[in-house]
Amino acid sequence: MGADVVALQRRTQRVLVASQILGGLGTATGIALAAVLAKQVSGDEALSGLASTASVAGTAVLSVPLAALMNARGRRAGLVLAYLIGVAGAVLTVIAAVAGSFPLLLVGLAGFGAASSANLQARYAAADLAAPDRRARAISTVVWATTIGAVLGPNIAAPAGRSVSGFGIPKEAGPFVWAAGVFLLSAALVQIMLRPDPLLTARAAAPAEERRPEARSVRAGFAAVAASPRARLALVTVAVSHTAMVSVMSMTPVDLQHHGAGIQLIGLVISGHITGMYAFSPVMGRLADRFGRLTVIGLAVGLLACAALLAGTADGSRAQSAAGLFTLGLGWSAGLVAGSALLTDSVPQAARAAAQGLSDLTTSLSAGVGGATAGLVVATASYAWLNLAAACLLLPLGALALFTRRTAQQA
Repeated sequence: MGADVVALQRRTQRVLVASQILGGLGTATGIALAAVLAKQVSGDEALSGLASTASVAGTAVLSVPLAALMNARGRRAGLVLAYLIGVAGAVLTVIAAVAGSFPLLLVGLAGFGAASSANLQARYAAADLAAPDRRARAISTVVWATTIGAVLGPNIAAPAGRSVSGFGIPKEAGPFVWAAGVFLLSAALVQIMLRPDPLLTARAAAPAEERRPEARSVRAGFAAVAASPRARLALVTVAVSHTAMVSVMSMTPVDLQHHGAGIQLIGLVISGHITGMYAFSPVMGRLADRFGRLTVIGLAVGLLACAALLAGTADGSRAQSAAGLFTLGLGWSAGLVAGSALLTDSVPQAARAAAQGLSDLTTSLSAGVGGATAGLVVATASYAWLNLAAACLLLPLGALALFTRRTAQQA
């Protein structure tokens, strides 16, 4: 890799890290009170869970169109559009809160989820110009940047609510006012600073046959994943890791509360979980570059299984629950970083954006189903059975990883 490309990669990564901090801050600030706002507007606690469902649905629906836009016009156009849709969604959410319209609130939250699509796609943009032996580290650095926003966001939700109290806006909608401003800053930063576009720059250096329009279509991206066992493993790794994490994490506060834990303790456990998710992603990136993607995918399976065992047998033990959730975050981090790097490695350059969009779509949909199913499992069986179900999800992933490794060794 030439010196100019190395310098451009470093500059690109700095811009993506800054936008990721802002985007993560805006997302975490809004989501912190989304369920509370939904309950207030709808007047029904049973409908409060639809807040996160709407946001996840928005992320899923926009994944493929954003990938198609990036295919045609580069990363910058897709990221900017996603953040601007996030701005519109946040504004609609505030209007719905003032008007007391629950359907409009769900539409706004779906648009708000577009910002999460930008955060997801940013990790792939970091890998566009990275050398193959540094791709996982590039991805993990951008994932790590989310730590700052994810930790700060919930803590500024209260002052954001107080700041709008004099304008006739419910305090629960205040975080969305701030989120709209933060997403606007993210869009401006990417539009101004992400130049030249990393995807278009990488594509210009690709072989001539990979620069043909038909080679970079959404259909070509899907075909590239279907044709590559390693790409299929990568897609399954990210989807299963995310689904297992969301399913267990979403019901842990309920289980802790059932065993008498207070809000402060629950907050500490979730904070530890978020730390495990993001803070150690650079470690996972280095491991994936040093020892290989398949090795770290195996590590992800082991960590997630260990987390299910710890959390599922905690039976009210605060320390064991905290350890389980922290390990759950580590396993998710290993799966996301190694799976994302493996997907980027395994498909032609022209088809990468489409394949990455397919991965995000699959991940969002499976996590949405997992989150919704988790509540039913806990209600009809128990939290321990939920963890057992999450562990069972890992069995086919582990088998597929072993088969792929054995096939590669034989080849």
